[in-house]
Amino acid sequence: MRSFANVQELKAAAGETVGPTEWRTITQDQVNLFADATDDHQWIHVDPDRAKETPFGGTIAHGFLTLSLLPSFLTELMTVGQIEMAVNFGLNKVRFPKPVPVGSRVRASGELVDIKNSPAGQLATIKVSVELEGERRPVCVAEALLLYVPVAE
Repeated sequence: MRSFANVQELKAAAGETVGPTEWRTITQDQVNLFADATDDHQWIHVDPDRAKETPFGGTIAHGFLTLSLLPSFLTELMTVGQIEMAVNFGLNKVRFPKPVPVGSRVRASGELVDIKNSPAGQLATIKVSVELEGERRPVCVAEALLLYVPVAE
């Protein structure tokens, strides 16, 4: 984990990479719970027997499940001091170049792309790449936008 004393230190680190995080195993229970939460019960995610007959050889995680791990990955990648809070401000450019087989492991790294002044604080753009163990291509690439709200003086 990379710790920044404040937003100014974070801003000075623009262009640097943080991470990677620890590896995490994607489980079928996790995929099933995500399917229940999103009402996305497509069989390629939730039917292991049927999915065995596909080119994937088994079930795969929802792309949005992989994306939903970003907030957790970001808290593992870095902390910023002297802020009231960090607010999820949204995403730019999200891609899922490769599927995530259930039972595989993923981890993330982040690149500090940019930090701009905003009326509410500092808006950071962090390019997060999620990798699959043993693969060169990432399984998810997204630009996460975090609004860092300064401590009130």
